[in-house]
Amino acid sequence: MSVPVPHTAMVLAAGLGTRMRPLTNDTPKPLIDVAGKRLMDRMLDPLAAAGVKRVIVNVHYLAEQVEAHLAARSDLEIVISNERGEVLETGGALAKARPLLGDDPIFVINTDAFWAPESGEPLVALAEAFDPDHADALLMVADTGRCLGFDGAGDFFLGDDHRMVRRGDAKSAPWAYAGARIIRPQLYDAEPMERFSALRVWDRLIAERRLMGWPLDRFWLHVGDPGALKDAEMWLRCHGA
Repeated sequence: MSVPVPHTAMVLAAGLGTRMRPLTNDTPKPLIDVAGKRLMDRMLDPLAAAGVKRVIVNVHYLAEQVEAHLAARSDLEIVISNERGEVLETGGALAKARPLLGDDPIFVINTDAFWAPESGEPLVALAEAFDPDHADALLMVADTGRCLGFDGAGDFFLGDDHRMVRRGDAKSAPWAYAGARIIRPQLYDAEPMERFSALRVWDRLIAERRLMGWPLDRFWLHVGDPGALKDAEMWLRCHGA
């Protein structure tokens, strides 16, 4: 059984953006301009279009700039999860924010990638595909042959039943995590508030056959460093996106 489109999302915006230096010396990575639009807004806009009403955003590096930018948005209720005094990574951030997340399924969104053309439709499709009776997390995955800026060997293999297996020792895998997922927040009920990656939770779910993937039906752009930023801007100009 699918779930309604979540009204709440957690947006991860606390990273140091070290690979994006020197552009991030004075600007947090989520606020880097990509062809006239802030990187963060290229995911906040689809969330709002999909029907999300409330967004929890974690902040750490240059937090005041992120908060000031978010304060200008009137289409979303913004709740700040303050990580100024600690670096918690993607897993620890959710553990810290757990009291803010509620108990219904939520979106979890990165701020270093987006899809084109932009719309909320991929998020709606993700919610429609999520069945909490069969999975605790559903990850949006991008075809590594249909993306730009991703320089890895792929993250996952995807079975016919949409269950996921990590690449492991294989030289390559056809699917990359696309920076958006829908989860049951209860996954983080027992997790300590410490620095750890969400991979720790994903590996447990893979062993339990409770992690599934859903292919993104758009071109995916990952903006991880200044070179990828230039490539993304060129792609957007060429495609009028």
